[in-house]
Amino acid sequence: MHEPSGLPMILSFLRKGSETENVNNHDNGTNSIHHKIGHKHGEGFSIDFYAYNSRIRNWNSGFKVLFPILVLILCTVLDNPYVSTVIIAAMAYLTVIKGGLPVHEYLSIMSIPITFIVISVFAIAVDFSKQPVGQYNLYLGLGYMLTSQAMIKRAGFLILKVFAAVSALQMMALSTPSSEIISVLEKAHVPKIIVELMNIIYRYIFILTDLSINMKNSAESRQGYCDFKTSCYTFGNIAGNILVISLKKANAYYDAMEARCYDGDLVFLQEDKRVDRMQVALAAAFIAALFLIWGFTS
Repeated sequence: MHEPSGLPMILSFLRKGSETENVNNHDNGTNSIHHKIGHKHGEGFSIDFYAYNSRIRNWNSGFKVLFPILVLILCTVLDNPYVSTVIIAAMAYLTVIKGGLPVHEYLSIMSIPITFIVISVFAIAVDFSKQPVGQYNLYLGLGYMLTSQAMIKRAGFLILKVFAAVSALQMMALSTPSSEIISVLEKAHVPKIIVELMNIIYRYIFILTDLSINMKNSAESRQGYCDFKTSCYTFGNIAGNILVISLKKANAYYDAMEARCYDGDLVFLQEDKRVDRMQVALAAAFIAALFLIWGFTS
């Protein structure tokens, strides 16, 4: 399959190529991930960087998308804390041990969803009443905050289930580049317009993110965040500049696509990766084990 003429411009949206080439010059691939780039909240390209450097990146992309989604569905349907615990451990094993992602990087990435999960489940674990009811209660002046062992247990089970589902999706994201995930969606006959919009929007987000970081660094070097009033003024200027520049860049990139014979279709070069029968067999055995655990513990 030859590379279409519009591909160089599209691929220029991603700056990962040069970073990956520099990282591969190191002897130890896992350590190079740690030293070249760390997970920084707000810099979304780090997730894709980990995916490109994952040791299981050469696995069939369809398998790496279908398996986590199937595990996610089973985690939701079976609704069993033991099943959720096994899924969390298995997904962490695939991501950290098989994929080669450092443990502290994995925990850093998972810390964001864990925080939101705990905050959200707090509303389930506690309740409020004007009377001192429940097994445990605390007087707050206007009423009582109360809870019980049943409510705490239900909240704990929910945390495990949601965390297991997030672990499955993170396993997919940290081992499968976005371009391959989108390619799988295309093979699954997702409408073409949706696939092309996902490709363009996903890459354009990185452009705007890099632009925002550069503007913020420039403002910080000029004392643009020295106090609250100045910070608000700087934030407004950055937001306005990003809007103007994003419109200019959108027109420039479209002109570049037209100059490279863009005819309305975005065609990407895809790497063929065979499906390993052993991996399929192990995945089937894992799913069967989940059903067995659910059967014995329900």
